[in-house]
Amino acid sequence: MVPGCPTLQPPCNFLPPTKKGKSSEATMLQTLPDVNVTVHGIAVMHLLSKQSTDFVPLGHYPDQRFCEEIPCKLIEGFQGELEVLSEVIKVRNESLDLPYTYMALTVVENSVAL
Repeated sequence: MVPGCPTLQPPCNFLPPTKKGKSSEATMLQTLPDVNVTVHGIAVMHLLSKQSTDFVPLGHYPDQRFCEEIPCKLIEGFQGELEVLSEVIKVRNESLDLPYTYMALTVVENSVAL
């Protein structure tokens, strides 16, 4: 197993040959994992790389959890800071040949979700 990645099987079913010239196409094919193992690994990676259906961007709160004045003002201030940062990131990415969008605030989840 690959540490931190329980869905991936070991890359080989058998150890590599220890002597030159002892491998054949058949032995190479035997070392590869079964097709269903590969398909399951790819399916898991695909599902985990997609944005969740209940995605909530950082700083947005769909449920009105706070109604007191102070928390609401703090949330508004936080959202204002996020808007400024988002604009800075957007301007920076426009000048790059290859934009770095992984930390763009529009794609950062408000909380951890799987």
